[in-house]
Amino acid sequence: MLKPPNEPGPGPVDNERPVGELVHELIEDGKAYARAELGLVKAIAASKAAAFRLPAILFGAAFVLVLAAIGALSYGVAAGLATLIGPFAGGLVAFLLFAGVAGGLAWYAVKKLREEL
Repeated sequence: MLKPPNEPGPGPVDNERPVGELVHELIEDGKAYARAELGLVKAIAASKAAAFRLPAILFGAAFVLVLAAIGALSYGVAAGLATLIGPFAGGLVAFLLFAGVAGGLAWYAVKKLREEL
């Protein structure tokens, strides 16, 4: 049942703070929590980046060496064919051979990508 307006209700307790102050404190606490979480994520990312630095360098060096090996292989194929069909024709056949393999791999990659999507 409602109280009549002329009867005073319980007054505010002295230890209660205004709602605006509580909301402001809540927002500041939320900002502090977000900053702490962001700092944690940055620390984890920096740790993982440091752990992947050396393997990434090694993979890069391996990639360069693989490119050199493919170059040597293609030169060897071209030189071997040059003794049979001449230098220009040997180079052209080696080019067509490796371009065909690269094209086949690219076609297969596009086909797999379209299947995934």
